[in-house]
Amino acid sequence: MRDGTVAELHWLTASDAARAIAARELSPVELVKALIERIAKLDPKLNAFIRHDGSTALQAARQAEAEVMVGRLRGPLHGVPVGIKDIIDVAGLPTTCHSRILDGNIATADAVCVHKLRGAGAIVMGKLSTHEFAIGGPSFDLPWPPARNPWNTDHHPGGSSSGSGSGVAAGLFPMALGSDTGGSVRNPASCCGIVGLKPTYGLVSRRGVFPLSFTLDHIGPMTRTVTDNALMLETLAGHDPHDPGSAAVPYGHYAAALERPVRGLRVGFVRHFHEVDLPAEPEVTAGLDHVARTLQLEGMEVRDVTLPSLDEFRAINRVILQSEAWAIHEKWLQQRPGDYAQLSRRQLMTGAFFTAGDYTHAARRRLGMIAEVEAVLREVDVLLCASSMDPACRIDRPADLERTYPRQARTPFNVTGHPALAMMAGLSADGLPLSVQFAGRYFDEATVLQVARAWERASGVDSKHPPIL
Repeated sequence: MRDGTVAELHWLTASDAARAIAARELSPVELVKALIERIAKLDPKLNAFIRHDGSTALQAARQAEAEVMVGRLRGPLHGVPVGIKDIIDVAGLPTTCHSRILDGNIATADAVCVHKLRGAGAIVMGKLSTHEFAIGGPSFDLPWPPARNPWNTDHHPGGSSSGSGSGVAAGLFPMALGSDTGGSVRNPASCCGIVGLKPTYGLVSRRGVFPLSFTLDHIGPMTRTVTDNALMLETLAGHDPHDPGSAAVPYGHYAAALERPVRGLRVGFVRHFHEVDLPAEPEVTAGLDHVARTLQLEGMEVRDVTLPSLDEFRAINRVILQSEAWAIHEKWLQQRPGDYAQLSRRQLMTGAFFTAGDYTHAARRRLGMIAEVEAVLREVDVLLCASSMDPACRIDRPADLERTYPRQARTPFNVTGHPALAMMAGLSADGLPLSVQFAGRYFDEATVLQVARAWERASGVDSKHPPIL
């Protein structure tokens, strides 16, 4: 690269890498080789990958370079590496869902989201660690170890898209795909200090992704910057007539709207989530207050708003998620229970005890909660609230994991399907990321991203990287 060295390439954003490749200032081969070297050095500490496919990635990089040299660019991500959560199909690679159950399960075709990324020119680096079947937690009783947090490898990186969060934050790849059923894109984004977006339900196709809950599952982009997140979403969004949950709606040019003026936007601060429902650690509360003040200084109007309680959101999410997950896993749990990790088996088995009445009542109450959130979003443009109530805890302390995992405000937007984005709000005294969450109206990702970009621009959180070398 003309103005940098190979040692710096791992911190290139996807947007900057794509521009440099298109301008012939950076070779995709040079970039992929640099990342392969970094993966070899750091992944033994991080366990972000289940299957690193460096040789295929290098072959794709050579093809991308040849295309650039003759002036043929596939799309806005031409030559940019991406990691794929291992519940998402990549043709020719195993989709294990981090489980013995699917060990050796080779995908015959790309998931729609992977197909779209490849169509835009992205280069798949491999399959990434997850909590088993995107549920449970970091398990040490599986064939592959759990991913770790690059800010401190003794700590949890969040889940279930754990390898995606860890790898993006550590500079193993500039972008990754995750899934989000109860917060599994936004939890790693919060723990690892990156940007994770759960789009509106139905905006991104889920075809080719192993399901956890048909009602609550979302696929979302995970990146180091808001601009990269918007660029990735532009590639992923769109109607898929073969996905029953896909929405046939227009979708936007999200990156072009990021720098629009934010003065006059109305922000609803959901304080009761972290002050009353689940009182947050003082550093988290201080970080959220700082975000609110910064948005006011940027010209936005910040007012307090009230939504249903986190206890109720969590209860509705739990009944729907675990009932639907039981329906998916019932046969395997009856025939092969010992092949599951203890954490995921315990959570999946709970679904067997919910009744049809429980599920029906939860589904009906969900509609009421959607209406209540919609009413608030008629009065404000964006919601500001907590994501995690604590910084990431140690990965080797089951009691701490069990205590902190439910202390979050992400499940409301799985229940309602509204778009929600988590990102860094600052660093704790121990040097671990603190987080903030923005949510918005259905299919108005553009405004959510615009406000997130205003915070990022004012705070400089996009320039902060973990100390891992």
